[in-house]
Amino acid sequence: MGVAIGDLLVKEEIAFNDLAGKRLAIDAYNTIHQFLSIIRQPDGTPLMDSHGRVTSHLSGLLYRTAKFVEAGIQPCFVFDGKPPALKARTTAERHAVRAEAKEKWAAALEKGDFEQARKHAQAAVSTTPEIVASSQELIEAMGIPHVQAPSEGEAQASFMCQRGDVYATASQDYDALLFGSPVLVRNLAVTGKRKLPGRGIYVEVEPERIELKATLSALGIKREALVEIGLMVGTDYNNGIPRVGPKTALKLVQEGKKAEEVYREKGIEPDAPIEEVRSLFLKPPVTEDYSLEWKKPDVEQLFHILVDEHGFSRDRVEKAIHTLSEKLIQTKEQSRLGEWFK
Repeated sequence: MGVAIGDLLVKEEIAFNDLAGKRLAIDAYNTIHQFLSIIRQPDGTPLMDSHGRVTSHLSGLLYRTAKFVEAGIQPCFVFDGKPPALKARTTAERHAVRAEAKEKWAAALEKGDFEQARKHAQAAVSTTPEIVASSQELIEAMGIPHVQAPSEGEAQASFMCQRGDVYATASQDYDALLFGSPVLVRNLAVTGKRKLPGRGIYVEVEPERIELKATLSALGIKREALVEIGLMVGTDYNNGIPRVGPKTALKLVQEGKKAEEVYREKGIEPDAPIEEVRSLFLKPPVTEDYSLEWKKPDVEQLFHILVDEHGFSRDRVEKAIHTLSEKLIQTKEQSRLGEWFK
């Protein structure tokens, strides 16, 4: 869900090639969820192997990562750790939404309405421990590093970006900007034509880059004020203030107001301790205990996981492996050369 501040941000449409030679810290759960949602049959059924195990995420990770590498991108995946206690409400709401969506999916299938079935199926997506484990196994076999965050993956990715270990955080959510990521890249997993929900309209989806410094400069505020805007409009940890959208919140912070003051003025009791939520963005749990090393893919293991275990097309897997093998180390060496001449 994230924080709804998109209308305030300075966005720049980019191409994959604009990220050549760059290291990206990818929000793994966010990206896997996208693959599980998008890569489906016309009736909403996810891709599955002969044993009924979901493989949509494996397909997305393999072919999209190969595309990253082909474009000269060095991806690493950052996985969520233990969620903050304040996220329990959001987690419960998401469980309820998925449960309702599953019921509507089944009802639409019974009616033979595949369009509605697919829509509800996408809303019913859940990421299981088995899906996470199989994703990590595949990522390792591809020679791509992955990092285990102590808590929120976006916070960890943003920390890595602040340290200069990666160029940008890659996620669909805007939370990374509140966590202080200098650069956010969106739409990496969903480029191409995409149908708008509930409408027969297709739009082109291209990657976009958002630089925190440019956005703050355009808004005339500091990062702390951007966090205040998030607290007012609502985050994964609090519901926000009724009838206060991003533009109203911007005006309020430009007047020097903080979230607590606006709550008091409106006579509303916050649904979460605001100072605690603020601290989750400004001082989130992160770790320096990680290593970013890109290796040659384990070809034998990749064929075992994808072809032997899950029935993927050997020819298609072979092409993806070829791309990873040829481009990954080449990109790594070019990246090192670029650092040498800085």
